[in-house]
Amino acid sequence: MTGDAVVLELRLARLASRGLAFALDVLVQAVLLVALVLVVVLAGPDDGALRAAVLLSVLVLVRVGYPVLFETLTGGRTLGKMAFGLRVVRDDGGPIRFRQALTRGLAGAIVDFGPVPVWSIVALVVSLCSSKSKRVGDFLAGTVVVQERAPETPAPMISMPPMLMTWAQGLELSGLPDDLALAARQYLGRYSALRPDARDALGYRLTHEVASWIGTPPPPEVPPWMYLMAVLAERRNRLAGTTSGQPYPPGQGGPFAPPG
Repeated sequence: MTGDAVVLELRLARLASRGLAFALDVLVQAVLLVALVLVVVLAGPDDGALRAAVLLSVLVLVRVGYPVLFETLTGGRTLGKMAFGLRVVRDDGGPIRFRQALTRGLAGAIVDFGPVPVWSIVALVVSLCSSKSKRVGDFLAGTVVVQERAPETPAPMISMPPMLMTWAQGLELSGLPDDLALAARQYLGRYSALRPDARDALGYRLTHEVASWIGTPPPPEVPPWMYLMAVLAERRNRLAGTTSGQPYPPGQGGPFAPPG
């Protein structure tokens, strides 16, 4: 997340986590509603019509005001979303404002969940039919719920492939941009988690970009991951002032074993 609270990579929240967060919010709202109703009944006006109006206002305040207030003040989170690491953001990843929070709150109270609990089937069906698990309120407000808490990806083990040790010593790496080196490092870290077709396409693209900057293509029959690892290992060793003779760490399996 940037300093402007713009999420750069969206990890969508699915129905299960959203349902648990919603259940917690409903529990909090129920407690608030019972407490406020007791206050109105015990210390409210004696006039029946006026008391009914106050009770209706309390219901609307809790049902609509709770999510709108929390999502506006906390940048897209209610207590339930905080507990499960969820956040509402705009479709472009930016933080929501009062307008989006109000649209979601009204749609949730009228369409998605409604005054009758059985109406929650509307939100369930719409979320199941949406590729981004959106409910009606999300479609109207142009928002999506994302998962903020994600398992940390361990840093890739970058080591020099023995067969490329001598070859790498002759590389000209001064022009390699830091952002491209970071992209290659992230690719190696996610290597085993990528689909084979996406992994190969991204590997060849990164190899082509790196080769265009350093002026040296990979040797024949060297896979993209090994080429990138050799370049990153040599770059790291030069920055650290060490030699490139780094053995493979335990578990790498030899010079032709891909990362992960």
